Amino acid sequence: MTSGGWASCNCYKIRLLLAHLARPYERVSVDIFNGETLSDAYARVNPMRTTPVLERGDGRRLADSAAILVYLARGTSYLPEDAFAMADVIRWLIYEQTEVIPMIGGLRFRLLTGRLTADDPEAVRRLTSGAEILTLLDGHLAKHEFFVSERYTIADIALYGYLHVAADAGFIVQPYLHLLDWLQRVARQPGYVNDLVPYGENAAPGAGRSIYD
Repeated sequence: MTSGGWASCNCYKIRLLLAHLARPYERVSVDIFNGETLSDAYARVNPMRTTPVLERGDGRRLADSAAILVYLARGTSYLPEDAFAMADVIRWLIYEQTEVIPMIGGLRFRLLTGRLTADDPEAVRRLTSGAEILTLLDGHLAKHEFFVSERYTIADIALYGYLHVAADAGFIVQPYLHLLDWLQRVARQPGYVNDLVPYGENAAPGAGRSIYD
């Protein structure tokens, strides 16, 4: 069982991997902007109050999208068994969490929900840093079909989660030709889905209750 919201890119990454794996699962919708992660009941599920959360049949739970991707991909083609290649996958997962999400994903969220305007100094800072990130990624993809070992892995899935909607954050992606080609390669993978939906009206500041307010 997985819990999370349809508008969350972190949750989308898990759904994308599960679709590639053709693995059945139960999905529990959690509206983070309706105060659902702020309840005592959800705190017992995940004290960090984030989504997604994976719950196994034996009741054990795992939070954080990167950790869930690694767990689900073990023993499949989406996570190399070679120790060096596996470490390289994890390196990109860390980069996605520490650089891509804050700058590209964070800016997208704040612009689309009205928490920042495009000319806000914080938005400009994130846009500048995000452009540097896209340049680095495009440079890597100039030499590689995918991010690790010339094969499609959870490194690609994690990065795709936020990069495929980078334009929503005001990033002009057309100059990054290698990145654009990679986005198309991901979309051609067997089982690919894109069921990400826009943020609801309650995502706007003051319109709901969430960890972001």
